[in-house]
Amino acid sequence: MQRSSPAIAALCVSVFVVGTAEFLVAGLLPQIGSDLGVSVAVAGQAVTAYAIGTVIAGPLVAMLTVRLPRKGLMLTLMAVFAAGNAVSALAPGFPALLAGRVLASTGHATLFALTLIVATTVAGPDRAGTAIAAVTSGLTVANLLGVPLGAALGQGLGWRFPFAVLTALALLCLALMAVALPRVAAPPTSVAAEVAVLARRPVLMCVATTAVGFAGVGAVFTYVAPMLTQVSGFSPATVSWLLLAYGVGSLLGNLVAGRLADRSAGATLRGVFACLTALLALLPLAVVHRPAAAVAVLGLGLLATATVAPLQTLILRRAGAAPTLAVTVNVAAFMLAHAVGSVIGAGVVSAAGLRWTGLAGAALSLAGLLLSYLAVPRRSPHPPTTSPSDASPSATVRMLHDRRR
Repeated sequence: MQRSSPAIAALCVSVFVVGTAEFLVAGLLPQIGSDLGVSVAVAGQAVTAYAIGTVIAGPLVAMLTVRLPRKGLMLTLMAVFAAGNAVSALAPGFPALLAGRVLASTGHATLFALTLIVATTVAGPDRAGTAIAAVTSGLTVANLLGVPLGAALGQGLGWRFPFAVLTALALLCLALMAVALPRVAAPPTSVAAEVAVLARRPVLMCVATTAVGFAGVGAVFTYVAPMLTQVSGFSPATVSWLLLAYGVGSLLGNLVAGRLADRSAGATLRGVFACLTALLALLPLAVVHRPAAAVAVLGLGLLATATVAPLQTLILRRAGAAPTLAVTVNVAAFMLAHAVGSVIGAGVVSAAGLRWTGLAGAALSLAGLLLSYLAVPRRSPHPPTTSPSDASPSATVRMLHDRRR
C-alpha cells in the first residue's frame, strides 16, 4: 500500500479534523452558554444540531451528487465544512452558531463515506479492511487527542478559537486532498441504482447490525466516567488516564480488526461482537473491583471501534458498483447508534444505577451479533453475481481502481 500512502494519509487527517468537529462542542458548553447567554442545556443543542444534520443531510447529499466525480465532490464538501466552522467561530448569537453547525454537518456523512470508498479504491481490493481501518483511525485519534486539545484551547483562549483552528485545518485538508488524491471518475450508477442497493436485504442487515450493535457501546461509554468515579472509586485524575488507555486501545483494536477483515470480515465481525457481549455482561461485576474495572475499560477500548472496519468492508462488498448511499447511511447509523445507546443508558442509570449499564450494552451487542449472522450467513447458498449493479467485492473495487486515473 506504499503507493497509496499519501492519499491514505490525507484521508486520515481529513477524518481526524471532521471527527474533532463532531465532538468538540461537548467540551465547550459552559463557555458557549456563558458567552451567548444561554443555559448549558440549551448550548447542548449545538451537539444535537450537528448529529441531526449529519443523519438527515447525509443520504440526501449522497443521492444528489451520485454522478459527480469523487475527488471534486470531496473537495467541495470539505470547503462547505470549513465554511460552517467559520460561521460558528464568528457567530454573533446562538442561532448563528446552530446554523454554522448544521452547515458544517451537511457533508459529514457523505464525506466520511467517500473517504472510505476512495481509500479502498487506491489501496486495492485485497487491502480494503486495512485501508478502512487506517482512515478511520483518524476518528479514534480525534477522540483521543483532538477533542481534549480543542477543549483546552477553548478554556484558555475562548470557545471561538477552536472553531477558527478547525477552519484553518479544514482548508489545509482541502489542499492535501487536492494534491494527494487521484482523480476518481464518478461511478457508473444512478440514484435509482443507489436506492436499490440500499434496499437489498444483506445491505439493510449490515446497517441494522451497525445501528443496534454499536448502540451497546454508546449505552456504556456515555456513562463510563461517572461509573468509574462513583462505583469503582477512582479519582478524577485516574479516570483521565483510564480514558486515555481506552483511546489507545480503540486505535489498536481498529487497526487489528482492519487487518483481520481483509481475511474474513464476517468472522471478524462476529468475533468482535461475541467478545463485546461477554465483556459488557461481566462489566457490572468488574466495576466494583478497581483492577478488574481497569482491565474492563481497556478491553472495551480494544473492542469498541473494532466493528467499524469489518462492517464498512461488508457494506462495500454488498453494495456492488453503487456504494455511496449505502456507506453514507451506515456512517449515519453509527452516529444514530451512539445517540440511541446514550438514551438507553440514561434509562438504566435512572432505574438501576450506573453499575448496570453493561447489561443493557450486552443485550444490544448480542442483538448485533445475531443480526450479523443475517447480514453475513456462514455459508452463502448462491455465488456472487458480476452484473454492474451487483458486482462481487473484488470486481467492484478493481473496477474503481482501474478507473481512478
